[in-house]
Amino acid sequence: MQKHPVIEQLIEAHLEFLAQEFSMPDTIHDEFNAFYHWLKQQQLKNIWTFEQIYQLIQKQILDTPASAFLIEQIAEHIRFALIHPINDQTKIEDVIPVLTIDQIAQYVASKAEHRQALIKQVTTNPAFSAMVTQLIQHAIQDYMDNSLMAKKVPGVGRFMKMGKSVLESVTDSNLDDTVNNYLQKNIIKLSQLSETVLNQHFSEEKLYHFQANLWHKIKLQPLNVLRRYVEVNDLPKTVELGHEIWEHIRQTDYLKQQVHDGVYAWYARNQERSFDLLLHDLNIDENLIQNELTQLLNPIIQEMIQSKYLRERARLYLEKFYYSEQIQQILK
Repeated sequence: MQKHPVIEQLIEAHLEFLAQEFSMPDTIHDEFNAFYHWLKQQQLKNIWTFEQIYQLIQKQILDTPASAFLIEQIAEHIRFALIHPINDQTKIEDVIPVLTIDQIAQYVASKAEHRQALIKQVTTNPAFSAMVTQLIQHAIQDYMDNSLMAKKVPGVGRFMKMGKSVLESVTDSNLDDTVNNYLQKNIIKLSQLSETVLNQHFSEEKLYHFQANLWHKIKLQPLNVLRRYVEVNDLPKTVELGHEIWEHIRQTDYLKQQVHDGVYAWYARNQERSFDLLLHDLNIDENLIQNELTQLLNPIIQEMIQSKYLRERARLYLEKFYYSEQIQQILK
């Protein structure tokens, strides 16, 4: 393409004008603010469709695996938070408000129906029955072997052993087996009794006070107690396990359907709302645009000007404009 002296002068003048205008902070502020005022009046449905939003989420979240670097950074940030020295001086009550704890305690204690259903499910579980049976057997055996009377009163220990032998000879079976058979036959009654006792022990009032007492025991402890329960050196492994779970879930039809329907429901509720309201939901208002976000954008624009990037990109389009046939005809 043959260069035209006049056009080149116009392009250079145009570029100088743009560089001068955008180097002024007020220009960025005014343009960004004007864009916000335009955007906030637009309705969601006039800018993006449901399909566009869902396809973006599907591509970036469901179809794209998390990078190894991201997983590594997650583990590193958790480790950093756990070993931070401020945990040694910060108490649990400093980060968790007592009123919230009280509300949680009241809420949990009030769920009697859920609590009773959980207790019933636990006490009717075969594993629970086996545990209760073993505990009773061990308690009986321990009493016979180590009771205070057997140790302190002469002859009682021998008498108890003799009684055990007599019982075994009469029943023609081992005492442990006899007790075990009895417990097995009455396991339903034991489970029902356990359920009754647990429901009495975990009544609404007792459960509330249990939580309150637990809070008073831990509230003054420093946050570094968390390191007792989280192996810092194992974080890469535990985070990787979480990553493996996510990698499987994100590819399931279940999650894809959940995300699809969730986004659709959100879009249906918000498609006629303006961006002013949508941004307000995210705590983005005009004050934030005029101050914090504008200040973040301004250094980017200035770097684009100083590095000549903006000038090069602008020249590309200005050349297309000034060397177009329409402008050529005007300049003749």
